Amino acid sequence: MSDMRVYRDVLKRPADIILAGILLIPIGVLVALTGVLVAIVDGAPVFFVQTRVGRHARLFNIIKLRTMTPAPGITTITTAVDQRITPLGRLLRRWKLDEMPQLWNVLKGEMSFVGPRPDVPGYYERLTGPDRVLLRLRPGVTGPASLAFRDEEDLLAGQSDPKSYNDNVLFPAKTAMNVEYYNSCSLLGDLRILIRTAIGR
Repeated sequence: MSDMRVYRDVLKRPADIILAGILLIPIGVLVALTGVLVAIVDGAPVFFVQTRVGRHARLFNIIKLRTMTPAPGITTITTAVDQRITPLGRLLRRWKLDEMPQLWNVLKGEMSFVGPRPDVPGYYERLTGPDRVLLRLRPGVTGPASLAFRDEEDLLAGQSDPKSYNDNVLFPAKTAMNVEYYNSCSLLGDLRILIRTAIGR
């Protein structure tokens, strides 16, 4: 077994647990403080919970700080001009602070710090052939595709049909990047992605 496979298949989960343990208190405090701010400014609920597709196509509930006004049944595609995003939510999304509660998903083993972003049902089920290796990975809080399309909401806002652009352009591009990540996954590579995410690059 190559060094990359050893990390990806054996050591990646213990590395997630160690990092999650280190971050548990500081991230927990930030989530609590930010959650109070959300409650004061935007009211309840503080958290947004949504079903996503995880490792081996198992469904799980992803947890985020709420950044939008509740609107059941509306499209899951979000653009930068989406009127559902609250003023505070826009700030949280810009700095990715709404993603902090996903530390709980990492601790539970539903997610990894780095990997393909978990999608809603209806997308990963369409993966075929070699692309299905992505279902062997835990989805990530961040990843190479997340960095490459950090301005995704602005990009979608400029399209006449955001959903079509997402389905036919962004999703295939992200899939290719994530398959490349699967084949070259390493500890050093994950550290680079985490650092780039932290500094907003």
